[in-house]
Amino acid sequence: GGRTGRETNMASFADAPAGNAAKGAKIFKTKCSQCHVAEKGGGHKQGPNLGGLFGRTSGTTEGFAYSKANKEKGVVWSETTLYDYLLNPKKYIPGTKMVFAGLKKPQDRADLIAHLKNATA
Repeated sequence: GGRTGRETNMASFADAPAGNAAKGAKIFKTKCSQCHVAEKGGGHKQGPNLGGLFGRTSGTTEGFAYSKANKEKGVVWSETTLYDYLLNPKKYIPGTKMVFAGLKKPQDRADLIAHLKNATA
């Protein structure tokens, strides 16, 4: 059977390719680490510490001054919500302070999420 366009577009995490945490670590280092520390108990930088990210509500980490938009979004971070968010953060949370264009490739997002699951736990 041939694939339909919908199966290959990987619009949601359910359709995403399997993530590679090692590749995700490289993506984090090049694209995220100047503003974020992934490990629990790490400090805040320009962006909040990401420890305990999965299952946490946006805008709730103590000691970080979030945008009103991030606090009001009230999204619970999971593979599914991060996959959507990381495609286009400014579209997902209009008014966010995060200066990041997003990761357009499904594989890059899946890899980054695989890394974050380990690194932020």
